[in-house]
Amino acid sequence: MTSWYAGADLADAFAVRLPGPGPHDLSRLAEDALSNPAAWVTLAMWLRDGAVRPFGVRTSGQIRTRLETGGRDRIGFFPVLSRSDREIVLGEDDRHLDFRLSLLLVTRDDGREDLTATSVVRCHNLFGRAYLAAIHPGHVRVVRSALARAGMR
Repeated sequence: MTSWYAGADLADAFAVRLPGPGPHDLSRLAEDALSNPAAWVTLAMWLRDGAVRPFGVRTSGQIRTRLETGGRDRIGFFPVLSRSDREIVLGEDDRHLDFRLSLLLVTRDDGREDLTATSVVRCHNLFGRAYLAAIHPGHVRVVRSALARAGMR
């Protein structure tokens, strides 16, 4: 994923210390974080979907349906690009922007683990940059909320 940093329009990372000693199941953490969001996140996604639909951007429901019917690996409506015991990379390429989300388990010297979410976005055009600017404040809150949910398990 490091090759994505050059030329990125957004690159951020947030982490949470997981309870108790490791090892933790990354797939379960990812499902907890992304498949069952807080109610306010579901509402925000509904608003986002309504706002982008007129511009031809795929909604979260359309993405989920496409992945389900295609039998693709997914977490929530996020396509899984690669998966290991320590890192899951999700992402989607679209005409306005491409994004990647890495969920990485890092073991600390004391045996405890941190879950780090790193997002990288590359915009292709003015619409992509405008979209990113519009969702960025919510993106930060959503990622932090997802990590907090995963960290409670």
